[in-house]
Amino acid sequence: MEYSQIITQLIRSLPKTIIDLELAVKRGRPPPQAFSEFLTNREQGDWAENLVKTAFNKHIEGTVAVQYGRSDDIVAGEEGFETFYKTYQDELQCIGKRPDLLLFRQEDYDQDWGYNISKFSQEGLAPVVPKAIAGIEIRSSSFLLDKYDAAMKEKSEQLTGDILGYKTQLLSEYSDVLDSKGTWKELVSSINKDCLDFISFKVPGWRASEKLTEASELLKKLKRCLTEYQKRAFLSFTPKVEDLKVVWKWIQTYNVPHFYFQVFFDKIYGISFQSILEILGNSENEGNAFFVEADSKNQNKTTTKINITEGIELAHRVAMPEHRSRMRELARGRLLFHVTFSGGEALLNMDNLKSMLGVE
Repeated sequence: MEYSQIITQLIRSLPKTIIDLELAVKRGRPPPQAFSEFLTNREQGDWAENLVKTAFNKHIEGTVAVQYGRSDDIVAGEEGFETFYKTYQDELQCIGKRPDLLLFRQEDYDQDWGYNISKFSQEGLAPVVPKAIAGIEIRSSSFLLDKYDAAMKEKSEQLTGDILGYKTQLLSEYSDVLDSKGTWKELVSSINKDCLDFISFKVPGWRASEKLTEASELLKKLKRCLTEYQKRAFLSFTPKVEDLKVVWKWIQTYNVPHFYFQVFFDKIYGISFQSILEILGNSENEGNAFFVEADSKNQNKTTTKINITEGIELAHRVAMPEHRSRMRELARGRLLFHVTFSGGEALLNMDNLKSMLGVE
């Protein structure tokens, strides 16, 4: 079975609660204006793309990584942006969403094409793109993964201690109250480290006596700690639900394997688009391997958050880039200040990288 057929089979098996394939892809509306945060995020994304491209071309013999995703330096509020945005939406409808980088075997790549083919016409790209062995979508994250994990581990241990402490207090000081209220003693007694991810209850509003009130307040504190403990506590790959369709469209167009790379400021992780669909297609994974949330950082678009550990570590160290402030002047004298990034280097885990991409 061809790669594109495998992907089609997987995406059609996803539940409608995640993606409804009967609904047409909506054309996006151009943002009315750009903001400093957007420019900084774009600069960070451009740095991450260049970091990965440079690492490939420097360390992996026999392959060539080139920029393929759109690289136009234009933002909302500048002349020509609406035309650019319309062209981009037309392209999504026609071929799907381009990944940021393409990886070629050296013998299949014409060096005259250079390391940036993003400006080639659709006609010019038609015979080039199918030669690629991988399309890579680069996402950047403003986190140090190791420090985040350490902080979350410490928080989890603190909450676990608090939860078990409230349990002990309830059973030792309010056992008679719990006994008098149906199955509450049994519920509290059942709380242990193995069930903290899923145990839940509705806090009772006991007020008939002082002791009942105190027990109710303790249960409220216990519930609060459980709610905090059960929040998503991992960094993630973040494919937007609306992107699943347009990535699928691109794969149907070119039949090239697709991958997501998540670039942190200390590590890089990767996952295949096929693995993403397999994870989302298993309902038992929800709440553990992935969450589906409205992303406040991305116009509240529905986004899948897939645990980074479901992927593979591709770089065990990233050297921190330099960062500088820059000013951009828009129409009517509006000024935007943002951060730019340069330098840095990714130290690749060659075995993991070659294994995931199928590169010898």
